[in-house]
Amino acid sequence: MSKKLPRSFYERDDVVQISKDLIGKVLCTYFNGIQTSGKIVETEAYDGRNDKACHAHLNRRTKRTEVMYGSPGYAYVYLCYGIHHLFNIVTNREGLADAVLIRAIEPLEGADEMVKRRGKEHLTKAIGNGPGKLSEALGIRKAHYGTDLTGNNIWVEDRNIEISENNIISSERVGIDYAEEDADLPWRFSIKGSKWVSK
Repeated sequence: MSKKLPRSFYERDDVVQISKDLIGKVLCTYFNGIQTSGKIVETEAYDGRNDKACHAHLNRRTKRTEVMYGSPGYAYVYLCYGIHHLFNIVTNREGLADAVLIRAIEPLEGADEMVKRRGKEHLTKAIGNGPGKLSEALGIRKAHYGTDLTGNNIWVEDRNIEISENNIISSERVGIDYAEEDADLPWRFSIKGSKWVSK
């Protein structure tokens, strides 16, 4: 039995725990009558107050980061290198700017549509094994910045997929060398042995 995650899931104060708890949940989108979804196999946590890797570090409030300071359970989507749309989930409570980056998915519903959106020939691990790739596969764009994730366009479901503690790996986050000592925090979570995890 699947159920949409309620806002209370995102309202908790430990972004690292939420990031870990999202492993095995299912990220779903519904656009233009088409539903696509993927099991979340990799995430990264970002702390709005004490994390040099976070876009909101030192209380940076810009047009881009504003949604991070809002209510939990909303989408923070930004462009990386002007090309890749990266999908994040705002957590904790208003004013604190915590977020979880979804880094990789294992395609489930609508795989054919995801292959088409990615401009590929057939289903391979390259469909969703990176944050920009999964956004493209699921149809998530910058226009979805600020989307309420308890609504009916983008949401996360609990489908009772059991991932044991032993099968969740924690490691350093990716591509944040600028974050000095915070680059070493083990705040990236992934499923051990999953071929769908990013390189």
